[in-house]
Amino acid sequence: MTFDISIKIGGEAGQGIQTVGNILTSVFQSAGLYTMAINDFESRVRGGHSFFQIRISDKPVNAPSHKIDILMALNQLTCKYHEKELTKDGIILSDARFFSEKDNIHFIPLTELSAKAGDKITSNTIAVGIILSLTGMPVRLLEDVLKFSFQKKGKDILEKNFKAAELGYDFASKFKYNLNLPADNFDNSRININGSKAIALGALASDCRFASFYPMSPATSVMKNLSAFSKDIPFIVEQAEDEIAAVNNIIGASFAGVRSITSTSGGGFCLMTEGLGLAAITETPVVIINAQRPGPATGLPTRTAQADLQFVIKSSQDDFPRFVFAPGSPEEAFKITQKAFYLSEKYQVPAIILTDQYLNDSLFTIEKGVLTIPENIKSFIIEDKELENPELYKRYKLTKNGISQRVLPCSGKAIVRVTGNEHDESGHISEDAENRNKMVNKRFVKMEGMIQEMSSPETFNKESDILMIGWGSSKYAIKEASDILIESGIDIGYIHFTDLWPFPFDMVTDLIKNKKLIMVEGNRSSQLGLLIMEQTGERFFETVLKYNGRPFYPNEICKQVKKILE
Repeated sequence: MTFDISIKIGGEAGQGIQTVGNILTSVFQSAGLYTMAINDFESRVRGGHSFFQIRISDKPVNAPSHKIDILMALNQLTCKYHEKELTKDGIILSDARFFSEKDNIHFIPLTELSAKAGDKITSNTIAVGIILSLTGMPVRLLEDVLKFSFQKKGKDILEKNFKAAELGYDFASKFKYNLNLPADNFDNSRININGSKAIALGALASDCRFASFYPMSPATSVMKNLSAFSKDIPFIVEQAEDEIAAVNNIIGASFAGVRSITSTSGGGFCLMTEGLGLAAITETPVVIINAQRPGPATGLPTRTAQADLQFVIKSSQDDFPRFVFAPGSPEEAFKITQKAFYLSEKYQVPAIILTDQYLNDSLFTIEKGVLTIPENIKSFIIEDKELENPELYKRYKLTKNGISQRVLPCSGKAIVRVTGNEHDESGHISEDAENRNKMVNKRFVKMEGMIQEMSSPETFNKESDILMIGWGSSKYAIKEASDILIESGIDIGYIHFTDLWPFPFDMVTDLIKNKKLIMVEGNRSSQLGLLIMEQTGERFFETVLKYNGRPFYPNEICKQVKKILE
């Protein structure tokens, strides 16, 4: 049996939409099904319109669907915005009579049922029970999820929610609608995870032990996940007074030998650029997460974008090497975070990871064994005993590959001198012209080794004359779009980038030569397309761009590609 359905729960901020969505996603996953869920919300505590959308299948799904089978409307705006998305046999569940009676509309008295359960706040659990009933899931699957969700709120609250789930489940049994999803294949080999948690776990797996940040959506969730582990392992999360302090905190910690990380969004990264330059000139390894959102200025604080690529590659004054990565899935987020720590320390340069609200806040089903901790974590810090003469140690000694031996301050006889000014090999301030040239060249010669560390972009059907090109979180939407287009008779492939800077010139040039390149990006100017043009001289053919703060859906990519090719 193969099925692919989507459920959307919409309402105002403060109505517990995320709670309903998270519980449902956990129940479907515990039944052995694959899920993918997106979280769309406004930047407000109450009111407005938000929704949580879950896609469920017996096969892996990693992008949102444009069609909805069940729409639970907790306010009128949900009906107004999303009724048109219903499939032919789709239904609407509403607790108020926002529109006239129709065969596909079922009214659910959440207030009345929650009163029977003993508390009006149980209406969310009633909604969960109703949807589980309509999808044919046994109500017993909900018990463990509810125990986990409400374990800290006491026995009374838990029992009321159990009762609420049963009331909702029984109430929906009278509806002439049941998707009858299979629920007998209980599989505990998979988990649900979002990009934020994957990045946090990747940092911990890299032996990161310090994080500093200033709250800024959608980056705060990375730090929230890291903070959750601080009670169990030696890890410190420091909320700084602003982003300038946050980046300087991690530079200081890294200078002392502690692997460190900060996370922010574009506006906060603007404030961090001077610190980025300090890390560069002092050759101090740091990892910075930029969770992109639409700008400029405050922009759309809780929405998604891919608009900071050119900015992070060129940010801070003057030229210096840095790594830039952009994962396209939780698995890649976990691995790339580890890679960023390793390479940042190896080459003594900053590493920047570009993620976004969509990847950070969406839930994906992955296999448990994918997130593995390395047996050994290589350190590039040396001690006195490894130096020929510690008293003659030069922190910025000129070397063929640009990498100088790194000793920790106050750890032995070697004296570590550091300044934010240009300096000589020993770390003393120097304004000598010849020395300046040597130090700039020393830092830049690292690029020769850094570019060899970059992974090739992922490709599919690369022999095709038409290739879609994307980066970061649009990966699975592009991947599914290519499958749909090929099924419709269009010969097309794709190239997806995670390793963006230093740009892997040699790996890319042969892939794109004499091809029709269609850039698929979440920004207005096709920033990766411009970068490819700059680095290879190859021009892209057309673009599929989206910059309204929402993620790509496979069907909209297909529509635009078909229009382009007509």
